[in-house]
Amino acid sequence: MSRRVVVTGLGMVSPLGIGVKKNWDAVCAGKSGIRPVTRFQVHDDFPVKIAGEVEGFQPEDYIDHKEIKKMDTFIHYAVACGQMALEDSGIEINDSNAERVGVLVGVGLCGLPAIEKYHQIYLDKGVKKITPFFIPMLIPNLASGQVSILLGAKGPNTCVATACATGTHAIGDAYQMVRDGVADVMIAGGTESVITPLAIGGFAAAKALSTRNDDPEGASRPFDKDRDGFVMGEGCGIVILEDLESAKKRGARIYSEVGGYALNGDAYHITAPSPEGQGAARCLQLALENSKLNKEDISYINAHGTSTGADATETTAIKKVFGDHAYKLVVSSTKSMTGHLLGAAGGVEAIYSILAIHHGIIPPTINYTTPDPNCDLDYVPNEARKRKITAALSNSFGFGGTNGVIIFKEMVS
Repeated sequence: MSRRVVVTGLGMVSPLGIGVKKNWDAVCAGKSGIRPVTRFQVHDDFPVKIAGEVEGFQPEDYIDHKEIKKMDTFIHYAVACGQMALEDSGIEINDSNAERVGVLVGVGLCGLPAIEKYHQIYLDKGVKKITPFFIPMLIPNLASGQVSILLGAKGPNTCVATACATGTHAIGDAYQMVRDGVADVMIAGGTESVITPLAIGGFAAAKALSTRNDDPEGASRPFDKDRDGFVMGEGCGIVILEDLESAKKRGARIYSEVGGYALNGDAYHITAPSPEGQGAARCLQLALENSKLNKEDISYINAHGTSTGADATETTAIKKVFGDHAYKLVVSSTKSMTGHLLGAAGGVEAIYSILAIHHGIIPPTINYTTPDPNCDLDYVPNEARKRKITAALSNSFGFGGTNGVIIFKEMVS
């Protein structure tokens, strides 16, 4: 069995806002969600003082008060976005379909806030003060688990944790489940919330983060010559994937069709991409082959584009695969506005890619002021652009050399 798979629902929270509309309006306007850190007290000797925090999120808007304390923030975001996406799709989960609806929500660093909080409580007050909900608050599959429980989805219930490629792998793996008939509907995406002293301190120690503390909104600048590291963000992006025939039968609004998917590994280094983007290029090529599209069919690439040295490597990989067409398609990094959402990045960026097709608008790469000779493609600098998009590709690459590429395309009968 090989079925066509479409996207019928979207749910998102990010540093740009709560809900898909606020996010899309903000990203098309080129707004930045990067601000000084407020999630914890940043001391003077802390090297990084900026991040992309989700503002105004109230878990009680989506979760019963008694259940909130059983979850860390990454789970709150997943439950909220799962509800948003399901409501957007118009699907009602009931006894007749529950066993054919699955959940696959991934996370990169999972419950680090809970770990830091309860480690301190243990040191200060002893083991008896650790909450009995501590373990369910932090383990990776509880994002999927809580979404499944609260929405009543009894189909496949699993997760992936592949660093910054997590969201893309989650949606891609879920796509394969629907395509192959394992489920009729999958609630899929990525979530993350680790704006904590240890997480920011750890990435700062690795020299991975921007230190533009005096210019938060200008700190994330993918492909720009003066980029100096990524900015940590948080959030969640979840999509509803559905068998095309069932979507048609119920008269669903279809945002786009999933065109293809690939994943592979560099087998090179724990943090650095393989030389000349060899692994990324192979993944791009595999995704094109899986989609059965020609390279000329791709109009837009939502790049991994982290605002690090790896931006040049990604550019090289794109040129290696697309040849002359690389200079005709357009590439942008929405991380210039959201920061890097780690495990949630692929989920959020998939939604931006889907909406780019749906609305015919390409989000910009903001803070692009000084061209880098090693990054010489059209990065849609600073202003969104209207353009018909027949197919869009979203890249995600993670520590450990893991790569993921997913393609969405315009829905045609």
